[in-house]
Amino acid sequence: MATEIQVPTLGESVTEATVGEWLKQPGDSVAVDEPIASLETDKVAVEVPSPVAGTLGEHKVGVGDTVEVGAVIATVEEGAGGGAAKPAPKPAEAPEKPAQIEKAAPEQAKQVAEGDGTQTLSPAVRRAVLEHGVDPSNIEGTGKDGRLTKEDVLRAAEAKKDGGTSAQPSPAPAPTSSPAPSASGERKVERVKMTRMRQTIAKRLKGAQDEAALLTTFNDCDMSAVIEAREKYKDLFAKKHDIKLGFMGFFAKAACLALKDVPAANAYIEGDEIVYHDFVDISVAVSAPNGLVVPVIRDADRKGFAQIEKDIADFGARAREGTLTMEDMKGGTFTISNGGVFGSLMSTPIINPPQSAVLGLHRIEDRAVVVDGQIVIRPMMYLALSYDHRLIDGREAVTALKIIKEAIEDPTRMLIDL
Repeated sequence: MATEIQVPTLGESVTEATVGEWLKQPGDSVAVDEPIASLETDKVAVEVPSPVAGTLGEHKVGVGDTVEVGAVIATVEEGAGGGAAKPAPKPAEAPEKPAQIEKAAPEQAKQVAEGDGTQTLSPAVRRAVLEHGVDPSNIEGTGKDGRLTKEDVLRAAEAKKDGGTSAQPSPAPAPTSSPAPSASGERKVERVKMTRMRQTIAKRLKGAQDEAALLTTFNDCDMSAVIEAREKYKDLFAKKHDIKLGFMGFFAKAACLALKDVPAANAYIEGDEIVYHDFVDISVAVSAPNGLVVPVIRDADRKGFAQIEKDIADFGARAREGTLTMEDMKGGTFTISNGGVFGSLMSTPIINPPQSAVLGLHRIEDRAVVVDGQIVIRPMMYLALSYDHRLIDGREAVTALKIIKEAIEDPTRMLIDL
């Protein structure tokens, strides 16, 4: 008896997705709840599990096809080898090896986890790369447009396990073909279809520019007090809360102070109405392998530093693993984007619709500033607040940014709500 596998519910207001990769091929054994395909939605990648154990039948759609919620994408013949689904691909299991292999190649695994932007990997492929500690740049992909599949990673891991010297043959043909263009002076052009997430990012950002009256105000901030507080309490904080004390916790709490005094910066326009919020849900821009995502810290105004830092660390880890959900990114009343981690000195961030304001953080660098008539060296950061001028007046935007600056330069303000 054949069971149809349908596209599951993808999240609120999300009705379709793109088939990113088939994790199982026709004839493969599958177990109950084992992923058989990876779908790309506007914001996250979603794996489609098999509802029954058996043997995978035909693919009803191909990689790159757009499918709607409820559409049938494959079938499973129940009971035909389902019990062997887990043991079949031995390289995927190897429970005693992954830790040893990852030790042998920690740098490659780390690069994949952080995402260097050179390859687009599906969640299943990223997990396999991290599990087996292989370098994806040295693996020749057999998927559509040369994309890596989970099977490619498993073959490379098996070859590496069997002797090391046999781990490299798969990418060997590449060097013979790549020098040729350089020698002949040939120039190549490559066309790659944008992922659904990248298309959505492009539409939303352009839509924000077209719809909102965007303006950015700047200020600079002396980070001495925050740096001193972190240095003084980092060990005690980590020991008590099992999380590092970072800068984002300070800026999140400082933003909560500012949004309380300037409620327009925590509101948005809906039709001919202004929607105000008596809570602060902060969207935190996080870099993921397939693009920028903005998971939301719920009720940031009611949370302490430790919980905010834990939420941010959890979002970062799950963004790299590709396991963020639609629920994680739904809503948000204000956004903080930290370009400083990439070395940015100054930028004009774009608001995250329907929000009306976004705070941009940048790198900290020692600069000469005048304090009490004396030229001194201080660790300074430029702050940028982009806002929708339709809702937020210049005075309000400058006031909000000034409150954030003062709270960072004197963290005691955050404790006494000043």
